[in-house]
Amino acid sequence: MAIRIEVWGDYALFSRPEMKTERVSYDVMTPSAARGIIEAIYWHPGLRWIIDKIYVLSPIQFTNIRRNEVKAKASARAAKQAMTKKNVDLYLSTKEEIQQRASMVLCKVHYVIEAHFELTDKANASDNAGKFQDIIRRRLKRG
Repeated sequence: MAIRIEVWGDYALFSRPEMKTERVSYDVMTPSAARGIIEAIYWHPGLRWIIDKIYVLSPIQFTNIRRNEVKAKASARAAKQAMTKKNVDLYLSTKEEIQQRASMVLCKVHYVIEAHFELTDKANASDNAGKFQDIIRRRLKRG
């Protein structure tokens, strides 16, 4: 079953792996990002989504964004200690742990994703393409 989904937004970032610290977006949505959007609508172990085409409906435009990021995380061990012991503090000092990062992101994005699915060997005996097709149509109609 083939589907077409229209997606849009104010900003999008499809990170290029060769840019290590500063995030730079690809010019167009990647197939794995398109698959992620479709799997967010409906995922089942018995089917595999295949992206056929990605249509770009708006001009490709970039903008730069600067933001503050925290470079450390509160550990699970510290959180457990804070829950069990009364005098353990659980916080991150933002002055020491903050760093400013720049990103080059896409703005005013608008795509149409064309995809289809195939049943996998993890599908149950009661699973069939028609059943999945009906579920997907209902979810797409509801938004």
